[in-house]
Amino acid sequence: MQDFDALAVARRVIAIERDGLSHLEEMIGEPFAAAVSLASDLKGRLICTGVGKSGHVARKIAATLASTGTPAYYVHPTEASHGDLGMITGDDAVLALSKSGETRELGDLIAYCRRFDVPLIGMTAKPDSTLGRACNFQLFVPDAAEACAETRAPTTSTTLMMTMGDAFAVALLEARGFTATDFRTFHPGGALGAALASAADVMHAGEAMPLVGGDASMSDVLLEMTAKSFGCAGIVDADGKLVGIITDGDLRRHMGTDLVARRAEDVMTPDPKVGRPGMLAADALREMTAGAPKITQLFLVDETGRPAGLLHLHDLLRIGLK
Repeated sequence: MQDFDALAVARRVIAIERDGLSHLEEMIGEPFAAAVSLASDLKGRLICTGVGKSGHVARKIAATLASTGTPAYYVHPTEASHGDLGMITGDDAVLALSKSGETRELGDLIAYCRRFDVPLIGMTAKPDSTLGRACNFQLFVPDAAEACAETRAPTTSTTLMMTMGDAFAVALLEARGFTATDFRTFHPGGALGAALASAADVMHAGEAMPLVGGDASMSDVLLEMTAKSFGCAGIVDADGKLVGIITDGDLRRHMGTDLVARRAEDVMTPDPKVGRPGMLAADALREMTAGAPKITQLFLVDETGRPAGLLHLHDLLRIGLK
């Protein structure tokens, strides 16, 4: 073990797989575009299948497709032969993965697709294999050397299939005009869901917003701030447009015996930072914390400049943004 160089092995593996990916980039062409077109117009679902390491990749591809707007799920070929073929309809298509294209367990599934005219997309490194000849749409990957030469354990081949699946999913996503808002529908939880939340999903609106007119007394402003508990009050003009904000910091700066007798417009900070309800919550957080001064409240205004909602820093932290 003293002479063993783990870093040299790691670099060799990465180099082999990188070469395979370069070859994949060069060989991808019209068959890929045809498969994307089929899946984009599909009425049913895309059934992903494979055995062993290819099966694990097929599961991941199905999960990526489902989360990006293409209804998809994984079916194990052996289970398909024992009744799960009934899950596949004439409106579906099958994406079958097999490096050799001769995976015995895929036989019944391939025969089923040919018998009932279910479109079959084959992902294989062997165009002349059973799968390569039987499929209607080809997602061929290079027949590249595996990174583990001694055992030929699936390494490079699974990387190529995974990358092909990612390319397929992203191409479908863009072909369908899938947006971040659509993506969040399938990812409501965790850090990803928080990053894709819109400001409107988190904001306080309507009567919850602390708003007063510019001619309101500071006594009324203090009552509004206390009642709404956001540490601020938005100041609106006669047309209801936001013209300023009073925060706890403004109160400290104007502290004096005559504070409660003054008017809101005399104490407010004019032209405060604002956002839009449709902006991402993550963008709102950056707006609040970038530069100086950093703020803990952000009013969201509509196209007319009227307040539509209020965001507090604690609301953004609560949903998991950092």
